[in-house]
Amino acid sequence: MSDVLELSCDLIRRRSVTPEDAGCLKVIGARLQRLGFRIEHLRYGEVDNLWATHGESNQPGQGPLLIFLGHTDVVPSGPEDAWRSPPFEPTVRDGRLYGRGAADMKGSVAAMVVALERFVLAHPHHAGRVGLLLTSDEEGPTNLDGVRRVAEHFVSIGERIYWCVVGEPSAKQRLGDLIRVGRRGSLSATLTVHGTQGHVAYPEKALNPIHAFAPALAALTAERWDEGNADFPPTSFQVSNLNAGTGANNVIPGSLTALINFRYSTASAADDLRKRTEAILARHGVDYTIAWNLSGESFLTPPGGRLREVVVAVCRDLCNTEPEQSTGGGTSDGRFIAPLGAEVVELGPVNATIHKVDECVDVAQLERLPDLYYAICERMLLD
Repeated sequence: MSDVLELSCDLIRRRSVTPEDAGCLKVIGARLQRLGFRIEHLRYGEVDNLWATHGESNQPGQGPLLIFLGHTDVVPSGPEDAWRSPPFEPTVRDGRLYGRGAADMKGSVAAMVVALERFVLAHPHHAGRVGLLLTSDEEGPTNLDGVRRVAEHFVSIGERIYWCVVGEPSAKQRLGDLIRVGRRGSLSATLTVHGTQGHVAYPEKALNPIHAFAPALAALTAERWDEGNADFPPTSFQVSNLNAGTGANNVIPGSLTALINFRYSTASAADDLRKRTEAILARHGVDYTIAWNLSGESFLTPPGGRLREVVVAVCRDLCNTEPEQSTGGGTSDGRFIAPLGAEVVELGPVNATIHKVDECVDVAQLERLPDLYYAICERMLLD
């Protein structure tokens, strides 16, 4: 069994459903510490984070720093009897490794560890610094104590990250066919429209919040928030939940709750989207309260960025493919590292089975992934 497959299996066996780490970070930290990495276990609330760095001047802010970013937590497996093999018992079948987290993203984490081990053994006195940042709180709903919190810690100690490779599963059909060079921002809100409850036979004695909100909702959905740009599609506005009423057909509800979300490009900013939304609600006379939640700003590593060019070249040379350079998909923890001034690129295995029953990764492609990460280290720090 290869090093990367063996470590992937060890991690999959650990039932690390968010925010549990189940010992994954201790295993990884111990391996890297033996090779001279400086190890910090950063625990915030219920969340474990690992920060491991290596280099001759291994102090915060010293020398150009290339990091690999990932997470050890996984989503719940769902009914285990729906899986062909137990979700937390890694199983190799027909050339694929099955288990929760195989693709998202314990396979990538194992590949990062193996690549870093190989790199420092081959180049113990390499220029600059390499690092690994892992969290047990990526799949959760808030991400308050994971990479978001670690990024705040970096600011406080003067740590500067130049380049960041995120191991999220990015490929469509085979390793290296797609990389992500940016992500849209995500801005959500819980909107409460206030009315007055009453009997449907006496509407003059009530105020129906559904009727009050309807014109504003039509305006919000018709609004052209921006035109996008060369790297991103136009910003989208969506209502994901809309709730009102008591369940009785003869009661006008007293309030309405709507959950809304913007996925926005670099052509817009979160503050502007907030202001425009509230202006539309005010223009239609809606009595409301709103609680906003900014999950992450949009970011882009532009063409010409050194990391972007190196990752493209590595995919071309080692995978014999010209990778699509995408900003699609949801969000990743890269959104917390990009604001620190880092170039961020995402490169990982095929994402076809992530969060699904019988999640799996192709073993041959998994065993090639450390080669890609190793090559990125060499080209970024040695060339």
